[in-house]
Amino acid sequence: MAYPLQLGLQDASSPIMEELMNFHDHTLMIVFLISSLVLYIITLMLTTKLTHTSTMDAQEVETIWTILPAVILILIALPSLRILYMMDEINSPALTVKTMGHQWYWSYEYTDYENLCFDSYMIPTHELKPGELRLLEVDNRVVLPMELPVRMLISSEDVLHSWAVPSLGLKTDAIPGRLNQATISSNRPGLFYGQCSEICGSNHSFMPIVLEMVPLKNFEDWSLSMI
Repeated sequence: MAYPLQLGLQDASSPIMEELMNFHDHTLMIVFLISSLVLYIITLMLTTKLTHTSTMDAQEVETIWTILPAVILILIALPSLRILYMMDEINSPALTVKTMGHQWYWSYEYTDYENLCFDSYMIPTHELKPGELRLLEVDNRVVLPMELPVRMLISSEDVLHSWAVPSLGLKTDAIPGRLNQATISSNRPGLFYGQCSEICGSNHSFMPIVLEMVPLKNFEDWSLSMI
């Protein structure tokens, strides 16, 4: 999860988030090189009185500054499309969980089990135990198996919401009357925190998400205890 004064992205805990961070660094380096080149040219123009007339009107220069931006856009678009298809593709999910957004809480249903569903509300500040995080803890965590593909079906019963867990690279809109899909796969066990990322009313800030990734054996024991 995020920590105070953090400037970068949260540590990646899923293959998708690792790819997103690599793409972020790749794009940021291209932007840095372009900005450095433009700043260098502006500095030269402001600090010298010399003018190269053949350069100012050369056909070759116009060709270069037409083709070069197109090449740069291709270098950004190709890896972006690759990650986009990776995020949308899911093959043989081990588990399916349906998430419904409400004002202002989340409800979850494990569709592969009978009668395994619950609501998840934020724990009020005065009820927090020592060590628990304000505005992020919930009374019922979403327990999922690690290292297995999980399909999350996301929708809403009232207004627009957005189900987001940054460290897993997840952010999917919850839209009334529409069922969106996201893929969850965690490389390691742990607690992963998120929040609603779409302004949905007065208590928008009080819709946290907590995923608890555990080994498969622990997940089976938990699911049996909940049924």
